[in-house]
Amino acid sequence: MNIIVRLLGAIFLQVSVLAAMSSTAISDDKPLRVNIQETPAIPQRKITQRICSLDPIEDLLPPPQTKASNSLLSYLAEQGFTQNQEGSWVCYANDPKKEGRYFTLFKVKQVDNRLIASSFLDEGSLIQGQDSRSLDFFMMLVEHHINTSQDNHQGIRRYLEAFVSLVKEGKIKPTRRGFLFDQPNRAMVLYHTLSSGNLKGTGITINIYLPKS
Repeated sequence: MNIIVRLLGAIFLQVSVLAAMSSTAISDDKPLRVNIQETPAIPQRKITQRICSLDPIEDLLPPPQTKASNSLLSYLAEQGFTQNQEGSWVCYANDPKKEGRYFTLFKVKQVDNRLIASSFLDEGSLIQGQDSRSLDFFMMLVEHHINTSQDNHQGIRRYLEAFVSLVKEGKIKPTRRGFLFDQPNRAMVLYHTLSSGNLKGTGITINIYLPKS
């Protein structure tokens, strides 16, 4: 663990502007009772178990109202994500502590030239399996939207895995400080409290700048 802590300490970078970024990531999040949509799967890569398959909750949700329209992130439909009315792609999970309640577990949205993706911790705690699913979720976005070498992808995975582990162990406290995990692309990660929305707790959020077209 000392090696992991030194690794994080060596490349952490405080970014004051992330206060605005993290607010954007959660300001319009309404995790309860949201329409869910079924989108044809778009094969991208083989995964033994879908990222958004922690709980089968489709029967609890209203039927789809509109078709998914965000082609940039439509590959997430293969992983069980659905697109809500604001255009974000979300993954829902049952609340293990309260029967009949569900909440937004993962969410990603495009804001101008950035992707902002979050894994939400209800009341500050990860539910079972959320740590590994969060890492798979973040890395899927990295692999699709950060143009870099495979070696660098592996380094990013190790860094994010260490970050999520430290959050799970309570060794990183919620803060508005962002940590740079990919310098050429200015990609950042932070662990923060939720400033608005129905979900009370914290979130792990990554911020990825999209390549200019």
